[in-house]
Amino acid sequence: MFDPSELLAMLPHRPGVYRMYDAAGEVLYVGKAIDLRKRVSSYFRSGAAHSPRTRVMVAQVAKIETTVTRSEAEALLLENNLIKALTPRYNILYRDDKSYPYMVLTGHAFPRLAFHRGALERQHRYFGPFPNAGAVRDSIQLLQRVFKIRTCQDSVFSNRSRPCLLHQIHRCTAPCVGLIDERSYARDVADAALFLEGKEDEVLQALGKRMEAAAEKREYEQAALLRDQVQALRRVREKQFIDSGEGVDTDVIACVTASGMLVLNLVMIRGGRHLGDKSFFPQNADPEDRVNALEAFLTQHYIDRPVPGRIIVNEALDTTSITEVLSIQAHRRVEITHNVRSERRIWVEMAEQNARLAAEQRLGQHATQEGRLKALQAALELPETVSRIECFDISHTAGEATVASCVVYEAGAMRNSEYRRFNITTAAAGDDYAAMREVLQRRYRRLVDGEGKLPDVALIDGGKGQLGVACEVFSELGLNEVQLVGVAKGEERKPGLEQLWLPGREHPVELAPNHPGLHLIQQVRDEAHRFAIQGHRARRGKARTGSVLDAVEGVGAKRRQRLLNQFGGLKGLLAASVDDLAEVNGVSRALAERIYQHLH
Repeated sequence: MFDPSELLAMLPHRPGVYRMYDAAGEVLYVGKAIDLRKRVSSYFRSGAAHSPRTRVMVAQVAKIETTVTRSEAEALLLENNLIKALTPRYNILYRDDKSYPYMVLTGHAFPRLAFHRGALERQHRYFGPFPNAGAVRDSIQLLQRVFKIRTCQDSVFSNRSRPCLLHQIHRCTAPCVGLIDERSYARDVADAALFLEGKEDEVLQALGKRMEAAAEKREYEQAALLRDQVQALRRVREKQFIDSGEGVDTDVIACVTASGMLVLNLVMIRGGRHLGDKSFFPQNADPEDRVNALEAFLTQHYIDRPVPGRIIVNEALDTTSITEVLSIQAHRRVEITHNVRSERRIWVEMAEQNARLAAEQRLGQHATQEGRLKALQAALELPETVSRIECFDISHTAGEATVASCVVYEAGAMRNSEYRRFNITTAAAGDDYAAMREVLQRRYRRLVDGEGKLPDVALIDGGKGQLGVACEVFSELGLNEVQLVGVAKGEERKPGLEQLWLPGREHPVELAPNHPGLHLIQQVRDEAHRFAIQGHRARRGKARTGSVLDAVEGVGAKRRQRLLNQFGGLKGLLAASVDDLAEVNGVSRALAERIYQHLH
């Protein structure tokens, strides 16, 4: 038993972070404290009213480490970093590693409206973040209808000779071919930016004045276009805008217990527009512990992310330290409030309703997936313990840029973070059997060495031949406990006619088109197919847009262009001697020899 008395006597009455470890040295829990001695002592005080979960955790503690900080805010930052790095078993965890999407207006002479995810660059203007990619695309379509800003890639914009379809359906003013001047286009971009900032009244007033001025000049066609723009903007405002009080960007966060699970819903309001919502299902959370779940979300979600001016939550919290940290991070005052009224209370109720709906959908999806897995177990006579499925697919174009994919299904869901792609290097072009052999050997040799988790079932996209290759590889690696299944498309290659090949059987298993087990196989197989095609297209595109000179040290874009211009292309370059290469401006004798050796 762990005796904490000596440790507790040495702990200071200062803010800090504590880490609890079990006997194997794994981190059980990371927490922060205003007073380390009081907080850590509370876990071991006799008669303390701990929850069952906390009592189980404390019973496993074998060691405690502490770090003293200068303030509670500093302890909060350290706690958040340690939770993300160590993922302790008893801390509430939110898995949301993907960055939030933005909408961007580029800094070009004719700015482009586009979807953006990643680092923000100073020369462009960004609006957001948005809760999901769909919300960004909806907003882009909206701005296309109202302000007709271009969305095409720069390469397309620079090489157009006539307007594209978007101009013909009144979604773009075609700056690519000069149908609008730079000043007029800049005015449309400025109106779009004001709209995104929630200043739609200013936009409507400006458009109204321009419409009246055009009518006075008897430019009736232009006046009609501006009238249509005003009407479209008013329709949008009626549908999407809400009363946001002082116009402060706001996040509304509601944490509820529904359908036996804890779910949190985040509603984003930017510039007076309701951008949408996103639901989160925390790990390691007690379904009734909503306060701790909210506190964990505020730290894990907002630290190192853009923070709105106001955050509204549906539970009373002590937010002193998190408010201080977020205000410093945002370089302005951030308000976290709970007791709200009037329209803000309606926002909270809306978020709570969204959370309950998300919980119901999650429960329904889980039941559906569980039913599919049980049906598959019965149809293929698999053990009831089967839960993890891996599926492999090969993708190439006539043998070019062959890529294999491996996707993972476990516990009723696809595990995107465990997906893997393999660039096939040893197989001959178009040899799917050899490609399948390579990917299975590369995948499972690591797992045999203890680097990962073995599946219960491995699905092989293909018929009896691919399954035979898989059986050979698994036999060589000694993986006899994994059930192999070959998934062939059937004679007419239509969904629902798949044939399932099992090792040692002369005839395939054919399930009914509406069989739940077949639906699960189709779901996993289609995901493997999508993931493989995506990787193949990326590899093929990179190969086709690259240059044979890219691998030569000392040859950049300018020297490459000079070489190709000097010799009229790759064919002339291959025929050039070292002396010919050395005559190109900027190419030394040593570099010419390196280029020649690389080409030959």
